[in-house]
Amino acid sequence: MSVKQHKKKAPRRIKTGVLTVSSSRSPASDKSGQWICRRAKKEKHRIVAHEIVADEKQRIRQAVCRVINQHRPHLLILTGGTGIARKDVTIEAVRPLFAKELSGFGAVVAQLNFETIDSAAILSRATAGVIGQTAVFCIPGSKEACKLICRALIFPEAGHMAGHLNE
Repeated sequence: MSVKQHKKKAPRRIKTGVLTVSSSRSPASDKSGQWICRRAKKEKHRIVAHEIVADEKQRIRQAVCRVINQHRPHLLILTGGTGIARKDVTIEAVRPLFAKELSGFGAVVAQLNFETIDSAAILSRATAGVIGQTAVFCIPGSKEACKLICRALIFPEAGHMAGHLNE
């Protein structure tokens, strides 16, 4: 079956979870997480969880597992903690949970970022994979990066991924 045929059969509305990884953001200052939720709703998806979790490996891992086990989202987006600072541990927390990694995602994100932020694009370690029947994306915390990545990559493929993961 072609990609076009898969997309045609894919679910239009999917359950989406959002985790903002930050020790300093509050619900009021979580601009990236808020934007992702608004965009998901605009795409007609249902938000099943939106939380802020501290920049600590164990807390991130626990939040990911809890959201997946309780809400069974088709899509889980983590924003923040993907850089190279000591506190950036999102990748280290989540990658061991992946049953499969979407290895092309980080390369495409770097290419997109390079077009907007030039060589600073190499500082992001965006990654994605599958945990159970959930597609999980770890993306930078900047609102502009979230907009770019969600619009160009995540939401255009969300239903397509959900369809494959629920086969």
